[in-house]
Amino acid sequence: MDIAHYIALVEELCFRPFPAGRGDHEAELEVSHGLRGGDLAERAVTAEQYRKYRDAMYDRLASRWGEREPFNLQTVLLRTAEEEIPEPWASLSARADVAYLWEVPGTARWVAVAVADRDVTDEVQLVAVVTEVAPP
Repeated sequence: MDIAHYIALVEELCFRPFPAGRGDHEAELEVSHGLRGGDLAERAVTAEQYRKYRDAMYDRLASRWGEREPFNLQTVLLRTAEEEIPEPWASLSARADVAYLWEVPGTARWVAVAVADRDVTDEVQLVAVVTEVAPP
């Protein structure tokens, strides 16, 4: 884990052109290996460690872009049953419970940092999403 490296990558993604046909970048900063459908106790320990990394990123990014309350992705997930939620928010809400979220000054882009651990059949991930799509 290298928080400074993760922060540098997020900042780079704030200015990198988006791929054709997409309005976002997603970076897998940390990915568990072998926890897909594996031991739930080990999964919980890994998810907790990734939350600590997410919180460390929050501390550094909040000093640059301002303190924010966590963004409740569970509410977004519930809304997907009733309305069309734009990407990347719909897929992120299916994978993570909360994210730290900022609108980055001067870029017209949003940054979200989250721990994707909702699906026990998938690996646990620390992810950063940079998008031009405002959160719902």
